[in-house]
Amino acid sequence: MSSHSLDAHPLDAWALDPHVRHLNHGSFGAVPRVTLDALRELRTEMDANPCRWFRGLPERVALARVEIARYLRVSPEALALVPNASAGVSTVLGSLDLPAGSEVLLTDHSYGAVTMGVRRAAERTGAHVRTLHVPLDATPEEIAALFADALGDTARPTSLVVVDQVTSATARLFPVADIAAHAHAAGALVLVDGAHAPGMLADPLGDAGDADFWVGNLHKWPCAPRGTAALVARGDLAQRLHPVIDSWGAPYPFPERFDQQGTVDLAPWLAAPRSLDFVEERFGWDAARHHMSELAGEAQRLLADTLDADTSTVGGSPAPAMRLVPLPAGVAADQDAAHALQRHLADTTACETAITTWNGHGFLRVSAHLYNDRKDYAHLADALPAALAASAASSASRS
Repeated sequence: MSSHSLDAHPLDAWALDPHVRHLNHGSFGAVPRVTLDALRELRTEMDANPCRWFRGLPERVALARVEIARYLRVSPEALALVPNASAGVSTVLGSLDLPAGSEVLLTDHSYGAVTMGVRRAAERTGAHVRTLHVPLDATPEEIAALFADALGDTARPTSLVVVDQVTSATARLFPVADIAAHAHAAGALVLVDGAHAPGMLADPLGDAGDADFWVGNLHKWPCAPRGTAALVARGDLAQRLHPVIDSWGAPYPFPERFDQQGTVDLAPWLAAPRSLDFVEERFGWDAARHHMSELAGEAQRLLADTLDADTSTVGGSPAPAMRLVPLPAGVAADQDAAHALQRHLADTTACETAITTWNGHGFLRVSAHLYNDRKDYAHLADALPAALAASAASSASRS
């Protein structure tokens, strides 16, 4: 493990604008300079001789897949690469036959694009979608019990459970292994949306238990180039999965059929292992996770004190490196208002933040990564009350 001090501020290792406080790693991630250098070299190679590049690309993708699988502690034969977690979910939904009249179970924490994809798939087959309410302050044991009750109390057979490992809008950590066990006992398949799990969790696949399908982004906490994610499937079900777009790899078995994507630029997949290695070499992944979790908790406390917010309402099962700070009542109560406040904070405080909304309540979602330090959150805390007041006044004048 590197002896680099995690109290130092390694922003220079990323290509981020140093004049902005980047407090929203959870949305789009950030790519280290060494990986961007590798990515440029790969694209230069591709453009120098496209024929040679695409001729040898499947073999190189397969090698990158092996390295990514090692990082995720899963067999490379169980892992395919996809553009992002939503693409992985679409792949699974497009490959499954949801029986007409059956039920697909979601929660009210599910990612919006995933929810839309599930509803479209259900409409296509005549299945029904059921949304389970999970309170923000629910503990892991309470969350698992809610699923057990929901799966045992339905007039329709449940064919599929789609559950987040780390929720996006609400920064919850769900006990997906226990949920998968309850789902299988009810005869349902399980798809885990682990978009935020790689890098944030040491062993996201191990924590997912015997889930049938798992998807996770590598562009978030592992800092790989955007457009890089993993789709993991176990057992015979894996051979039912096909890429959203068929290409020349279609006749091959899973996961090899995903290694060919026509003329899509797959350089990010080849460069992704460089980010994984960079964090391990400079910081050590275990130390990095500990640092991010501690910093996220400290940031939540600081910002909650600034707003006099009660974090016990969001304390049931928080994600390690993302935390919620409740906003004053009526602030960011819907998605349009949340987006407007996010833009206002970016323009007036030089802080990129995540403002989320859930069931009519607005939240500041705090992310912490290796390039962040305590001063970032102190800067936001100093500017936040005035920025919220100005945003409220602007909204009132427009209405």
